[in-house]
Amino acid sequence: MKKLKIGGILEAPEIVLGCMRITSLDKKQCKDLVMTAMENNINFFDHADIYARGEAESFFSESIEMTSSLREKMIIQTKCAIRPGICYDFSKQHIISSLEGSLKRLRTDYVDILLLHRPDALMEPEEVAEAFSKLKTQGKVKHFGVSNHNPAQIELLKKFCGEDSIIINQLQMSITDCGMIDAGLNVNMTNQYGIDRDGSILDYCRLNDITVQAWSPFQYGFFEGVFLNSPKFPELNEYINELALKYNVKDTAIAVAWLLRHPAKIQVIVGTTNEQRLKDICEASNINLTREEWYKLYMTAGKQLP
Repeated sequence: MKKLKIGGILEAPEIVLGCMRITSLDKKQCKDLVMTAMENNINFFDHADIYARGEAESFFSESIEMTSSLREKMIIQTKCAIRPGICYDFSKQHIISSLEGSLKRLRTDYVDILLLHRPDALMEPEEVAEAFSKLKTQGKVKHFGVSNHNPAQIELLKKFCGEDSIIINQLQMSITDCGMIDAGLNVNMTNQYGIDRDGSILDYCRLNDITVQAWSPFQYGFFEGVFLNSPKFPELNEYINELALKYNVKDTAIAVAWLLRHPAKIQVIVGTTNEQRLKDICEASNINLTREEWYKLYMTAGKQLP
């Protein structure tokens, strides 16, 4: 498993195990999955306070029987600020109370990274700065980041929280859903792919040493389905299977390798709960797609070059 430097400072594997669906397993299956991840050098685990209404964090720590020695081998990331069906909440009180709840459920004294899950229209950056400062001073959070934020929103946070305060931006990205790449390729064009909906977020993150974490690497649309083996993407799957045969890997590895090939050094979050599938995905770290292969995958997904 290749490593990268998150935000230029934290060494981590380029593939992360997402824990949103782990409560679908029993505790032995969950422990086996986590141990399989670590045996394959994936020691980075992505959580959120809302996953299974908090149960995912508790289930994770209980299943692996969290100890201090095991904790020190892990990089644990969690997210806060979504209050389901009510609002988004970047208030100082909510950030701190949410993190405290996550620490209790995860059976740990600290998390390595805390992300703000989705932008809060009522954000008061001064309050966010106070929360970040307090949590870092107390040793409860080592680093901070965001999820689904645009450049201006990050700049506003950095103005109050510090220039180096945001080291991650977690964004949806896959071969089929990569609007930030589409817009970058179709500059000065009037077609639909030239619409920049994210403020050149990919280039912005590269310029500011912010690591992009790609979530839903196998999805198309907003949880509409998986593109692998989907009849909606026949040409894409035909070529993915061709490359899988060439590199002697599974189709999942090719899909992840496409993201890893980008020079932005994207970190990919995979949410599989299947041990063998996780092992198969890990093979992506050993694949370096050619420029021609990368672009052909992009175009067989239905995209066009200007």
